[in-house]
Amino acid sequence: MTDTDWDERFASGEYPSAPEPSPVFRAYEPSLPGGRALDVAAGTGRNAVFLADRGYDVDALDASAEGLRIVGERAAERGIGDRIETIRGDVSTYGFPTEAYDLVTMSYFHTLDRFADLAESLAPGGYLFVEGHLRSAEPSPSGPSDDRYRFAANELLRAGLALSVRYYDETTTERPGDRRRATARLLAQKSSGGRQSYPERPDAPDRWPGAESDSKAANERDA
Repeated sequence: MTDTDWDERFASGEYPSAPEPSPVFRAYEPSLPGGRALDVAAGTGRNAVFLADRGYDVDALDASAEGLRIVGERAAERGIGDRIETIRGDVSTYGFPTEAYDLVTMSYFHTLDRFADLAESLAPGGYLFVEGHLRSAEPSPSGPSDDRYRFAANELLRAGLALSVRYYDETTTERPGDRRRATARLLAQKSSGGRQSYPERPDAPDRWPGAESDSKAANERDA
């Protein structure tokens, strides 16, 4: 799908203008360090607006001018426009700065060849959160029809092993309209050594499945 296609989808309202971040990410966020964050393939601000609302200074990177416009509008409506810097750029070629971010997020955008660059963009002790569609033996109507843009089993986990993995899952979520979604989620930290610090595990993991509120979404972003 081209940048123009995404501009049209965002402008038409086909894609939700205010999708919620992953419930797993929301649950862990209070135990993560604050500071500067990067939302990769930000879309309409699933993670960027949430993080700015939590006090982060956020760079929202996306190739779609229309998506970034919506991000700016959402931030302005909440009075947090000064905490988000929108950056129009192609994730596949963007020059990520080194050790610049305390947190990097990427949701439903499939790119494995930039993982090393995402890790390098983290400051020491920083966190990376990635979620994406999975290849599934059962029908999974939500997301791309081409398995090239879905993670194979444990593929996202292996991609994150250069960092210290703090959370990983592969799950299926039932959604309204039979929009079943198979998803992998990774939270990893840029740290090393036998003695490390660890985020506190959220108290209620049973609330994670099925908590996504973007029920009107059809296919999520893919590359």
